[in-house]
Amino acid sequence: MLAPPPPDATLPATPALVAKSLAQTDADLRTAIAAWSPKSAPASRAVVLDALFEQRLYRLLARNAKLADATLPALPPRLRAATRDLLVAHRELYRLTPPLPARATIKVGAAEPAATLLGYYREAQRRFHVTWDVLASVNFVESKFGKLRNSSAAGAQGPMQFIPSTWATYGAGGDVNSYHDSILAAARYLKAAGAPGDMDKAIYAYNHSSFYVNAVKGYGEAMHADPTAYRGFYGWQVYYPTLDGPIWMPPGWTKP
Repeated sequence: MLAPPPPDATLPATPALVAKSLAQTDADLRTAIAAWSPKSAPASRAVVLDALFEQRLYRLLARNAKLADATLPALPPRLRAATRDLLVAHRELYRLTPPLPARATIKVGAAEPAATLLGYYREAQRRFHVTWDVLASVNFVESKFGKLRNSSAAGAQGPMQFIPSTWATYGAGGDVNSYHDSILAAARYLKAAGAPGDMDKAIYAYNHSSFYVNAVKGYGEAMHADPTAYRGFYGWQVYYPTLDGPIWMPPGWTKP
């Protein structure tokens, strides 16, 4: 296992080097996740830095289709298939999120521990039969597991991004900013909208966009197929699109 790359590590530029870096980072991140103990503790420095570098590599490939097409054949078969699927989800998420003015106020904070969130997802799964990976994916897509603290332009709030009128119906009197209450409310809403029988319909009801449905399903399927991916995604950080380009915001940083 190599030392994790620093946040400003230079990204590789050729398909062969990108493939090598992605395979090495995948292996290092898995090793760091396996050593994450106790699981209720915050992510280790190695998990955070390896996950950030992995995220930067996926962002590079998602925005450069030519580089991605040349990189995929050089990856090991398991990683090639996972990367191909994740790039689809990543591109759908880009299409879903319009850029903000560069001077927009953006607030970021630390998420609750990954083990705590997983407990909430599983509780919601038991109660409403919406699988934990779908709930984790909604949480990830909506707010990077609660790291992004802004309200949306429509007034949606909290880790699962509920507008006030929807929260009044599905929040069960809870706190929209509570991870526990909002995750249960999301499961309650998805159940009422058709889950688990028709997940596409239920996810579309949550956000009326086919891009959103595809992104949530893509990340959810990645976590379902490989539960280690959940803790990897948990280590990903907030990149917010602006008219001047994406901005990386470490937890606790507010812009401007």
